[in-house]
Amino acid sequence: MSTATMSFEAGLPCLLASLRRNRDLIRQLVRQEIVGRYRGSFMGVAWSLLTPVLMLLIYTFVFSVVFGARWGGLPQGGKAAFAVVLFAGMAVFNVFSEVVVRAPNLVVANANYVKRVVFPLEVLPIVQMGNALFHFAVNMAAWLVAAWVVLGTVPWTAWLLPVVLGPLILGTLGIAWLLASLGVFVRDMAQTVGLLVTALLFLTPIFYPLEAIPEDFRPWLALNPLAHVVEQARALLIGGTVPALRELALSWGLGVLVMWLGFAWFQKTRKGFADVL
Repeated sequence: MSTATMSFEAGLPCLLASLRRNRDLIRQLVRQEIVGRYRGSFMGVAWSLLTPVLMLLIYTFVFSVVFGARWGGLPQGGKAAFAVVLFAGMAVFNVFSEVVVRAPNLVVANANYVKRVVFPLEVLPIVQMGNALFHFAVNMAAWLVAAWVVLGTVPWTAWLLPVVLGPLILGTLGIAWLLASLGVFVRDMAQTVGLLVTALLFLTPIFYPLEAIPEDFRPWLALNPLAHVVEQARALLIGGTVPALRELALSWGLGVLVMWLGFAWFQKTRKGFADVL
């Protein structure tokens, strides 16, 4: 079977084969994405840490000082502890938002690759995910230091974070493939997605605990998958609590399903990209 034929197959074995075949290309593109993002700036890659920290300070001031938000159950730390909890939720959410916000323009911005049959367009969302995970790792390194200083300890369950983050990564890739395809045919998609992600930021329990939501609205919040991921991540990082096995199994199943559906849509629609671009 030729490479051109394989590139348009929509099954998960095709995706895994593409990852294996293009692993060197993916590593190179991720590195270029990270370095190119800060090329020419005085502080370079340090912006990857400075930007979320500055936003964290602003959010912490607004929500804990201006609005007087509090996070129950923290042993010590006051506003600093609030910042630690907030930072953990934001770091997880940013893995989703950094990929999804850029997804609608991925193919459009790389239109020169579309007519090259040998270029695997399906790796573009994966490259963005690699970039997002790099910044997540930087943020979590800073979070670990802050947690040790403010809370005095980090539970051993923090090492299980990849188990909770995995379904988010898979589901986000699926959404990214879907949006990358739709962005070719519907150019307003980028603006629409930006608004929706901003809405999700405030509809996810990042700036407030889940208990702060009135009982009548909690069933609606349960429809937001990001709420579950953020809650599970904070339970591991701060509460020392491991999510139930059934809950994790459902998360992984949903993540794989969304990834496959998004990839299948991308592969089935990519034949029309050249006609539009």
